[in-house]
Amino acid sequence: MLQSSLDTVDAAFARLEVAFGCAVSLRWDEHLDFVVAPVPGVNGGVVRRLSARYSLAVCPYLADSEPGHGGEFLAADRPAVTRLLMRLHRARPRMLPEPCDFELQNADGLHAALASTDEPWDGGRYGEPARALLTRHAAGVTALIAAYGELARRVRSRPDRFVVTHGEPGPWNVLKTPSGFVVVDWDFARLAPPERDLWELAGSDRSALAAYAEATGIEVDEDALALFRMWYDLSEIAGYIGLFRGVHRDTDDAAVSWENLEYFLRPSERWPQLGVPAPA
Repeated sequence: MLQSSLDTVDAAFARLEVAFGCAVSLRWDEHLDFVVAPVPGVNGGVVRRLSARYSLAVCPYLADSEPGHGGEFLAADRPAVTRLLMRLHRARPRMLPEPCDFELQNADGLHAALASTDEPWDGGRYGEPARALLTRHAAGVTALIAAYGELARRVRSRPDRFVVTHGEPGPWNVLKTPSGFVVVDWDFARLAPPERDLWELAGSDRSALAAYAEATGIEVDEDALALFRMWYDLSEIAGYIGLFRGVHRDTDDAAVSWENLEYFLRPSERWPQLGVPAPA
């Protein structure tokens, strides 16, 4: 996925190739049996580029597997998931992923949307409601972007803490199989602070952080936890605003996207500790 107007398709494809190569190295060199890595082709490659927009990777079929329920891990499963992340963060694969650049997804589009709230968004049913919602929360979103930049500066200054991270080890990517948990979708693997994989788990159970710190000796950085939660909020806002600012159809998916935008686009409620301005 392109992150900004300065990004290129070739760069995005290269990141994907390195990330999947890291997954293969984690699985076979580091013997992490929970890593569901692509199957290398006859030439050793793990990704085949099909066009300017699409690529193909082939992964093993997982029989009798199921994702988390209701978008969250069951309380009984969280210790096992935490242990998987401990093993991952200790790994030093032969092929390392690229370092996290902390760039916000679709940041250019969000800035453009903030600058166009006095223009009609008439590409579909949710265009004008989305414009009105962003207008109400524009000051809060702007403050959130600024706070994110400051946190990113602090966290980026400590590369000694970077480990191999998956990036999205949520219930939809950590599947339960008859032989235990496995982790799929390694396209966002990056070298990053461990909190990149911990923030969502900590949101429902802070005890997971204590267990992680005790077992690894790594002190959890609250700035980094906030950074990656903030990254997710802003990325979701930018993605949904980009959808509704453009041409879109009135579908069930669009309705769900609107509900999600309403959930994330309330920065003063979700980030009261930052003193984010209340909606206009």
